[in-house]
Amino acid sequence: MNRRDFLKAASVATTMGLGTIIKAAGLGDGRNREGRRGRPNFVFFLVDDLGWKDLGCFGSPFYETPNIDRLAAQGMRFTNAYAACPVCSPTRASIMTGKYPARLGITDWIGAPQTPTAYRDHLPLEEVTVAEVLQEAGYATGYVGKWHLATSGADRRQYYPDRQGFDINIGGDNSGSPPTYFYPYVKGKRSLETMPPGGEEGEYLTDRLTAEALQFLATSKDRPFLLYLAHYAVHTPLESKKELAQKYETKAKSVPPPEGPHAQPVYGPYKTRLVQDHAVYAGMVQSVDESVGRVLGKLAELGLERNTIVIFMSDNGGLSTVAREGPTCNLPLRAGKGWLYEGGIREPMLIKWPGVVRAGSLCHEPVTSTDFYPTMLDMAGLPLRPGQHVDGVSLAGLLRGTGTLDRKAIYWHYPHYHGSGNRPSGAIRAGDYKLIEWYEDGKVELYNLKDDIGERNDLAATMPDKASELRRMLQAWRSEMGARMPDGEPRSDFEAWQQARDGKDER
Repeated sequence: MNRRDFLKAASVATTMGLGTIIKAAGLGDGRNREGRRGRPNFVFFLVDDLGWKDLGCFGSPFYETPNIDRLAAQGMRFTNAYAACPVCSPTRASIMTGKYPARLGITDWIGAPQTPTAYRDHLPLEEVTVAEVLQEAGYATGYVGKWHLATSGADRRQYYPDRQGFDINIGGDNSGSPPTYFYPYVKGKRSLETMPPGGEEGEYLTDRLTAEALQFLATSKDRPFLLYLAHYAVHTPLESKKELAQKYETKAKSVPPPEGPHAQPVYGPYKTRLVQDHAVYAGMVQSVDESVGRVLGKLAELGLERNTIVIFMSDNGGLSTVAREGPTCNLPLRAGKGWLYEGGIREPMLIKWPGVVRAGSLCHEPVTSTDFYPTMLDMAGLPLRPGQHVDGVSLAGLLRGTGTLDRKAIYWHYPHYHGSGNRPSGAIRAGDYKLIEWYEDGKVELYNLKDDIGERNDLAATMPDKASELRRMLQAWRSEMGARMPDGEPRSDFEAWQQARDGKDER
């Protein structure tokens, strides 16, 4: 018996050993904790690179998202929700495992150069994912869309979703982005390995993935299910359906131009976009919104709406700060994808739990992507597995309106350079305070997010005791995680970067 089989057998034995407890709690007869017969279904939408302010319900002045806004009105909107990393693969791993990326060793997007810090280039098979636990409990599990948790090597298929707890895998491979959003989804030597045959000229990937998701719902309706719909959108390449791009080109012309600049230089070639008016990106956002509407409509058609929990999340901040001008703007948040400023890690998160979550409610408690695993088990009335989702905490009490979280802080570790211009760094949020530590020179920045959501007023010099306290907590956490630190000399442009960071307003 290999290690993976041993772990799975042990987890099943543990669940069986808790049978008496489950029955005593009223869960062994198929009822969940809310008293409804049958375990709840789950639909998990994960959107790639969607910014905190890219939805109407989060304040977008330009993008149109009526279906997602309706979902927000039916559930709970989290205003302080975080991705575990400012790039995709680590956050995706944290959702699957309930562990911080630093603990897993997956600290950068898989395929990035392994300098100045080496990272694990796949999700280990030994990890017992949330999908595996639900599968063991009798759930049908379907994965549709971007995976990006597999090595690019010849053995990559053994790390695909169908080896990590999903009955089916459509579109999920080692790709970080699609070769193109249009059928046949091939460009040069690149293709999506696990897309089923079929399709027609002009077919759009977001629509096709949605159609595959609807088919999974139709075939799984007679048992509890997990549909994990991980859209490649709104990641590059920036490609929208033509009619949507034209719609938003017209809309952009009708919007009064900004009073200030369209973009703000950061340092060197890097700059941050200050306006939401990118027509193609807006069309991509609308296609995602239409996907959400189609899935919610299918749930209603199948009579599954009242017993289906819907989760909506992004894997990192919107792409706003790059050498070229990024497609979106995250203001009032600072920076975007790749950075540990709020624009890179704060996410639009929604949860609809029919009969439990008060419609249109808000949660201001800081939460993070490691929390989904224990939360979903809690919602399903399944025993928690703290030895697996060791870094996550259940949000069920927040969703029920009956409790708060007993957590001192949330942490980040990104010991890499990124194409957005970000440098190796770490961060901690404890209460309203957030500290960022830059690994190249040891400099720290301290912000009070309650008063300064845009991270403009660095308090490190005026509150040295608080800065020291949070720095010690961050360093102790890195030690606990066994976090890998950069190995090698800083990049040659560090001096120019440092001068720019110390002397300019990044906004």
